[in-house]
Amino acid sequence: MTGPVPLAEIWRGEFLESLHLGHAVICDGSGQIVDAWGNPEEIILPRSSSKMLQAIPLITSGAADAAGLGTEHLALACASHQGAAIHTDRVTRWLDDLGLGEDDLRCGPQKPADEPAMNDLIKTDNSPCQIHNNCSGKHAGFLTLSKHLGAGPEYIDPAHAVQKACLEAVEETTQLTSPGFVIDGCSAPNHATSLHAMARAMGFFASAHTRSDSVSNAAARLTEAMALHPELVAGEARACTELMRAMGGKVAIKTGAEAFYVGILPEQQMGIALKVADGSTRGAECAIAALLVRLGVLDAGHPATLKRMNAPITNWRGTLTGYIRPAAGLVA
Repeated sequence: MTGPVPLAEIWRGEFLESLHLGHAVICDGSGQIVDAWGNPEEIILPRSSSKMLQAIPLITSGAADAAGLGTEHLALACASHQGAAIHTDRVTRWLDDLGLGEDDLRCGPQKPADEPAMNDLIKTDNSPCQIHNNCSGKHAGFLTLSKHLGAGPEYIDPAHAVQKACLEAVEETTQLTSPGFVIDGCSAPNHATSLHAMARAMGFFASAHTRSDSVSNAAARLTEAMALHPELVAGEARACTELMRAMGGKVAIKTGAEAFYVGILPEQQMGIALKVADGSTRGAECAIAALLVRLGVLDAGHPATLKRMNAPITNWRGTLTGYIRPAAGLVA
């Protein structure tokens, strides 16, 4: 067992000023490790990177098809969106179609990260609501499943049928019994697993189109939805959205709080999971970009890549002072 290793470096002039340490794993479609940095068996909290796993029962139960959900709904079920109108309008309509409303959500209100949406709230003297929460799409999915199952309204309770189904999906796709759970920022349970197990799950998603069982079918549909609608998965100027666009819809990636990241590469049938130990978003974005370049699915010279990998650091006068670079050995 090893500790975290350098994944991203901060250079100021000729000096290595800071390091972002962490762990990363690349798995093939069978779950075997192709490459690893740090400790593959590190127990981690995948946070919002596990939303695709949590969305599997929405499809396998028949709830998604019964409710007439399309690819936009499925993308939102996997999203950590920024509360822009393209997100909140769709979640509002989704709840309306269920005969439900904002009060039925259990994710809590959150200020939108989208600047126009936040400015609109300020101008109209309105407060953020639960639909602005970055997880409102996931929770709309939970409500869809709960209604289909005829379960109660407290769908975030770990003992609720929805959360039991989510845990089953997490453990089936990771092929690991979760050692426990925490309560996420949106109040839903988030189950711990190992980094290898998350990469194995992403490999399962990446190879899902080669199989015909119900769980694989669900994984393939969710991957396709994310790749089709990168703007719904995150939002404008966000790494998930910009990098997925840069890869032409061939790869799905998803961030999680505290510097977690996953990638699903269907053509290569490979999955990625990484965790930056200090929780730094800049470190995680640099590392995921580097691994996507390493695997040949992301152009190192694309503007979206250059915002995260080998990205310039400037001071308040706009003077170039340094760069954030992937650690040696991360890019082949």
